[in-house]
Amino acid sequence: MADKYHDTVAKSNVTTNDEEVKAAVNKILSDNLKDANTPETLKLLFSCIDLTTLKATDSPSSVAKFTERVNDFENEHGDLPNVAAICVYPNFAQVVRTVLEVSEVEIAAVSGGFPSAQTFPEVKVAETALAVEGGADEIDVVMNLGDFLDGDWEEVCDELGEMKHSCRDSKLKVILETGALKTAENIRAASILAMYSGADFIKTSTGKEYPGASLEAAYIMAKCIKEYHAQTGRKVGFKAAGGITTTDEALSYYCIVKSVLGEEWLTNEYFRIGASRLANNLLSDILGTETKFF
Repeated sequence: MADKYHDTVAKSNVTTNDEEVKAAVNKILSDNLKDANTPETLKLLFSCIDLTTLKATDSPSSVAKFTERVNDFENEHGDLPNVAAICVYPNFAQVVRTVLEVSEVEIAAVSGGFPSAQTFPEVKVAETALAVEGGADEIDVVMNLGDFLDGDWEEVCDELGEMKHSCRDSKLKVILETGALKTAENIRAASILAMYSGADFIKTSTGKEYPGASLEAAYIMAKCIKEYHAQTGRKVGFKAAGGITTTDEALSYYCIVKSVLGEEWLTNEYFRIGASRLANNLLSDILGTETKFF
């Protein structure tokens, strides 16, 4: 199917050989992982967390309490950086906006029929606009996987473009759901389409229905970000999410980003980890004692 979407993806030089990707990831980890575990790196990783609550039982009171813990962290651990963002369902953006007192922590909301993206495009656009109006600084949406796998890439890009427009000044993070895409070839194509549709971040997974983040997916996505930056001059962020709970796992993603994209991307402006349990595990390692703060 020849069209500008398929042509653009076909011009990419990012590898789609799954074995090559695996070998590259193993080399990066064997060369870098041991030395990466420093107090400074752990603090940086903590500052890159999107602290997330996405439960069916979330309520205004539970989300308010969740947000209060971020306020408390500022008071009790003022010497440490805070998390990058609080990530909630779109109907709770306003709750976070009302309760949050820490100016450097962003408010992120999932949108667009999360986590399946199976709803009307008009609903996705309206939900995004309402979340932004409620106070969301960042919007996390799932790419339309059905259209993507059917090869209807124009529809995929049009829908993402409309949601990007609906974000106004807020950032758009596009979730590729790499566990459903499976192959390096699919992940490369999805990364490129998302960035050309205006994504400010590309993100691995929802952590819901399919396998979560993988280092191989992260490597391909980082390579695509690097190529896109070289072609356009625009820096797109990378977010890993879905099942990242331990310090070692977080450090592995840090090594991939550092090796492929370099120091410029090692800031919470361009690197995020979506997590709920990781925050306490990282904090425990930073403080040297088991801590259950969040």
